[in-house]
Order: sequence, then structure tokens, then C-alpha cells
Amino acid sequence: MNLSEETRRALTRHYKETPRPAGVFVIRNKLSGRVYVAGSLDVEGAMNRARFELNMRAHRNKALQQDWNAHGAGHFTFEVIDRIKEREDPDFDRKAELDRLLPLWQEELQCFGPNGYNTP
Repeated sequence: MNLSEETRRALTRHYKETPRPAGVFVIRNKLSGRVYVAGSLDVEGAMNRARFELNMRAHRNKALQQDWNAHGAGHFTFEVIDRIKEREDPDFDRKAELDRLLPLWQEELQCFGPNGYNTP
């Protein structure tokens, strides 16, 4: 596919200006049932980053990293569990909405303590 330079620039600009889906995701250890719950304004990008960091042995959550190293990637699942619904309202604050949504999921999935990897 041969696109003109102008078309490529327009497509790139459109991509950069389009907000990425924001939301909450979970990493589940299928062996122990432990979960790691996180949120991001770019939820797909954050999941990819977490997977990359785990594969590179560089994830900031040491307990999750230890289990990943011990059991391997095949024993973990990654799942987006909720997305921020975009609104036309110019006063809509995606970050504030995510900040309200994340603690609800963290409580629901009990990701702190023995059932999870998150730390308070």
C-alpha cells in the first residue's frame, strides 16, 4: 500500500490525537489464584508493558515477578475487566473516573494481602 507523505502524516496525527481506551486490568496466577489489579489511561498499553517487564524480569512488583519466574508465563492470564466509557461532556475527567473505578475493582478482587499481589 503506497500512501502519500501527506496521507501518512494525517493518519499519524489522527492516531496520536485519538484517546486510548482507559480502564482496569487484572493479571491472574492460574496456579495460586492470586491477582494483580491495575488501571491506566491506556489500558492495552499498560498490559503490554506489564507483560514485557515480567518477561524481562523487571516488573516493579517483586512478588508477582517471583511467581512469574518460578511458574512461567503460561500460568498467568491478562484481562481487561473494565473500561472507562467515554463521554462527550467537555468537563469529563478520564483520570478522575479511573481513580474512582480502580479501588472498586481492587476491593472486589481482594488484590491486597494473601489473595493478591498489590500492596497498600
